[in-house]
Amino acid sequence: MIPKLPLQSPRWRDLAGVTAEEVRALLEQMTSTAVTGADDEWRQTWTYMTDDLMADGTVYDSAYAVLPHLVEAAAELPPDQSVDFWVDMGFIVTAEDRPPVPADLEAGFSAALRLAEQAAARSLLDAGAPAKVCGQLALSCVAFAGHHIGSALCRLEPGESYLQLVCPGCEYDTEILTFFVDPVHPPFEAPALSDADHRARQGQHPWSEVADALQSETLGREWEPFLRVARAVAAAGVPVGTPGPAVLCMVAGMVAAKGTPQWAGTEWARQLALLTGHFRCWNCEQTWTIADGLVENPDGARPQSVPAQASKDAADSSATAVRPAAVEPTGEATGGVAGEATTRLRQDGNALLAADGTRWGRTTVFSDPPSSDSAPGSPVGVDSLTVVSLPDGPTLLAGGCVGAGDKGVVCLWDVADGRLVHGPLAGHPDRVRALTALPLAEGRVLLASGGDSGSIGLWDALTGRPVREPVANWLGEVTGMCTATLADGRTLLVTATSRGAVRLRDPATGEPVGRLNPSGRPIRSLAAVPVTGGQTMIAAADTQGGVHMWDPAVDDPWDPGAAVQLKDRALSDAGHRVAAVAAVPTADGTLLATADDRGAVMLWDPATGTPVGEGLPPATGTAGLPVMAATTPHDGRTVLVTGTKRGHGLRVWEPATGAVRQISLDVSVTCLAAAGSDVIVGHDRGVLGLPLTRQ
Repeated sequence: MIPKLPLQSPRWRDLAGVTAEEVRALLEQMTSTAVTGADDEWRQTWTYMTDDLMADGTVYDSAYAVLPHLVEAAAELPPDQSVDFWVDMGFIVTAEDRPPVPADLEAGFSAALRLAEQAAARSLLDAGAPAKVCGQLALSCVAFAGHHIGSALCRLEPGESYLQLVCPGCEYDTEILTFFVDPVHPPFEAPALSDADHRARQGQHPWSEVADALQSETLGREWEPFLRVARAVAAAGVPVGTPGPAVLCMVAGMVAAKGTPQWAGTEWARQLALLTGHFRCWNCEQTWTIADGLVENPDGARPQSVPAQASKDAADSSATAVRPAAVEPTGEATGGVAGEATTRLRQDGNALLAADGTRWGRTTVFSDPPSSDSAPGSPVGVDSLTVVSLPDGPTLLAGGCVGAGDKGVVCLWDVADGRLVHGPLAGHPDRVRALTALPLAEGRVLLASGGDSGSIGLWDALTGRPVREPVANWLGEVTGMCTATLADGRTLLVTATSRGAVRLRDPATGEPVGRLNPSGRPIRSLAAVPVTGGQTMIAAADTQGGVHMWDPAVDDPWDPGAAVQLKDRALSDAGHRVAAVAAVPTADGTLLATADDRGAVMLWDPATGTPVGEGLPPATGTAGLPVMAATTPHDGRTVLVTGTKRGHGLRVWEPATGAVRQISLDVSVTCLAAAGSDVIVGHDRGVLGLPLTRQ
């Protein structure tokens, strides 16, 4: 028996949308259907009820009370009559906006998911559902099992000869037409499974019969690598830690084996199988890129290749505007874009090695912050970094780390040796996505931090003590922070959010004193660019690929002041949809760097808005949401380091010569910073310092 909230409980009056009487009536209809087989009445009632349980992707608390009652009744229905119910329930449990399960309903709802998994798997095996419905039912089963790939249920729409992806952030529709070049022989191998992935889920699970059903001999020899993975996943019961591509292999295998009519099932299954390869989206970093749901970490993807036609289009659009500069041979192995002289480096433990195996330098592993909520030595992910220079003191590195319960903490390390100086500084109710240092009068330096819920904290960088406790606000997640210096000597904190709120703030209190971005476009990257006269311009990249330049010294946000916008013609000629911005110090001043999600980088003169020199073109493996950091090592050369979030490689570019070094890492990059001759890498397990010059 599932522990359920009794229908006569006064608690029902607290649950919006559905009454106990309506639930009781539907239960009677479902029980009658189980006996007589007539199902029209209960289906219509259930359709009306789903509108009261979930509206526009928002799930109401009443769903957690209602579903345990209905799951028991639906489990008694014939398998072919319950398919739609399990698919609808799958949409409910994978909806984007789901409140936490109330404590008094948690046990009942969890038990209902276990029973739903068993009953839905039985329907998956017995019902002759159409191809699309079969795919939705398989993903619902996966969602009931607790695996994140079940959320693909809300993202995938099959077409006759294409696949449509829908962005949950901006609702942009993407139709993939040319990716399925050869659906019978994919240009990649089936995903590999480790020994841990074969480990069976604890307790009973209903997937053994699914594994037997995947012993298909009718799909052709090319299916065997995928079916082998699919059978292993099913036999293990879909453990929540199984890599997403492997779980999708299982879904694709079931669609191919059970989908009807046969040709439609096989075609849709092939498309699903292809998505276990590598794919990236060109339109919005929030788009369901498939890869975002197919890696071990559901927060991000590791793109490695792009559709052939997209790659050709990218090369054609950037051939005239973003070209590699002339370079001098380095004697190292070459690779990457044609014309680049490339030095290849790779991480080997605490050493960085050149292509010939000789030592380049020693890496610095920044110490993990202690935490009573995690075991000693547990990895600590880092979402944001910034360098803090203390007058007459050491150079510190501030990092936004992931604390217990996915809350954010701030840590400060000594850049020289990676020693933890302050932290973890708790207080953020969310993950810390942005950081910036605020040098004030009399040598005081503050550190500002911004989080997912819009929380903004201020800390004394010297002591680590809070100046302003982080408090969530309604302006949206903080996507960027920087420091603006005005000609009159004032220093302001600049914050940007995903809702387009760009605010100038008093660094002593964090309170708004002005605003920028009158267009209101959501911002995903922000940078302060010093110009002549001791003044700073603010550069921002919006989610549509546009770039904005603002003068924080003017009161009217529509007044450009001294700000000069980048030349639209140069951006369009290069096909450059900007995803990130960064300030690049040079011997002659500061340039603005813009990067797109193809891996291309352009440099700009902020005084004229025109491109400077040759850009860094895309190269294999550089696609994805970019991260950048610029520095001037001790020899005076300007160096720009670029990478992609969740990527495993960096490119170190010297704009003056066009020389490029590629660094392969054993970690998944999340953010970058630069200090002197080192690049600091924030990654999924901590912080790593890498030397930019040979030691």
